[in-house]
Amino acid sequence: MTHARFLRLRSSLIPLVFLAASVAPPGLRSSVPGDQTPLELRVARVESGLLPAFVIAGRPQPAKPLAERMTELKTPGVSVAVINDGAIEWAKGYGVTETGTATPVTVHTLFQAASISKPVAALGALRLVGQGKLSLDEDVNAKVISWKVPENDFTKTEKVTLRRLLSHSAGLTVHGFGGYAADAPVPTLVQVLDGAKPANSDAVRVDVVPGKIWRYSGGGYTVAQQLMLDVSGRSFPDLMAELVLKPVGMADSTYEQPLPEARRDAAASGHTSDGKLLPGRAHTYPEMAAAGLWTTPTDLAKFLLEIARARRGASAVLSQALALEMTTAQKPGYGLGLSLDGSGRTASFGHGGSNEGFKCQMAAFFEGGRGAVIMTNGDRGGLLAGEILRAVAREYDWPTFKPVEKKVVAVELKALAALEGRYELRPGRFLDVKLEGGTLFAGDAEGMVELYPESETRFFDTVEGHTLVFAKGPDGRATYITIDGQLKAPRR
Repeated sequence: MTHARFLRLRSSLIPLVFLAASVAPPGLRSSVPGDQTPLELRVARVESGLLPAFVIAGRPQPAKPLAERMTELKTPGVSVAVINDGAIEWAKGYGVTETGTATPVTVHTLFQAASISKPVAALGALRLVGQGKLSLDEDVNAKVISWKVPENDFTKTEKVTLRRLLSHSAGLTVHGFGGYAADAPVPTLVQVLDGAKPANSDAVRVDVVPGKIWRYSGGGYTVAQQLMLDVSGRSFPDLMAELVLKPVGMADSTYEQPLPEARRDAAASGHTSDGKLLPGRAHTYPEMAAAGLWTTPTDLAKFLLEIARARRGASAVLSQALALEMTTAQKPGYGLGLSLDGSGRTASFGHGGSNEGFKCQMAAFFEGGRGAVIMTNGDRGGLLAGEILRAVAREYDWPTFKPVEKKVVAVELKALAALEGRYELRPGRFLDVKLEGGTLFAGDAEGMVELYPESETRFFDTVEGHTLVFAKGPDGRATYITIDGQLKAPRR
């Protein structure tokens, strides 16, 4: 049975040339305290032990090899860096930079960081704060010159500030950006902010009182980009190279959009969810602070280590006070540019990224000097990155990021039948829920996945790791599904 994709529904497998390059020298041993396992064995176990988000209690964990999952998820290339004991312990590339070629991914291959661009840009903004050129809590309209946040009823008493921009709490619109195909006209930053042609996104505007709620806004980071440009008088790529990339040692990284032709051969090409080459190889993102960084897992691992050093007061890049601001929740689960999770020994920071043709993930712990960065050049690479992260977590015995064990309960057929129907994920996109042979499945014409019950209304799948909660009406039949606690899909 083929697998349904709740958000990007594709199927069919394609062959993959599986290559590897640039691992740490053989003979090195793990730096896990008391563990003398050779490092090459640890790497091999990660490569052969990819794990889903959910496993079923009482059943063996269904680990799969990396090569197999790359093929299944139609992701031609992957690059990984693992941090252990406060240092980059190993880094390695897998697969190819572009389908149909034999050019291997190496540790120096550039990938689009997508939204991981945000925490790196946030570090640049905080450096400007440290230099006295910006303030975290000043109305940004006092410093931005080329454009102003339009005032309205929502900004009468509360203002858009840099702190609120970096923490997604400024009340600004526009969640994210689709980028621009290689042959499409690219708007200026002001055109993006105003939603003026040739921009393909809406205008960035305040529609909630600033500071009231947390709501992810790439638009807010675009305002921050314009603010940084205006106070510095520099191009964003040059400014970020000076403030962050060079001081942190991110030698393979750049915010240049589009990527200069001279660096094109060093970069991976993006691929669609069915494994086809993205037309033009990569989209252009003038929203550089939000989505424009080209980088490597090794460089991002250096970034994570720099934040950890700054928290200890041992960084020449960022003061301890600003590092603590950056890694303190401004709203639940988010600091200044960084996602935050857990507490005590489980406390971690990081971010994910999703551009057209590129998916990536990075995470690190505040304690113990551990973390990992995974970058891919496929639209389904986000699933792959999560599975690799869980394999690393299991191998290095991390306190979190391991698969979640779920217990399956028995549900009467009548209760399952009440959940059948078609649910609208978004306009024109539907999810079918069907009962077959006493088992509930979800998907579309391209394939279905089995749903495992935790209760009469709560289910999960082990393929993509989604949690579905059905809401029932007075007649006992489902009226809508909430997927992963965020997407509400009404029954049609």
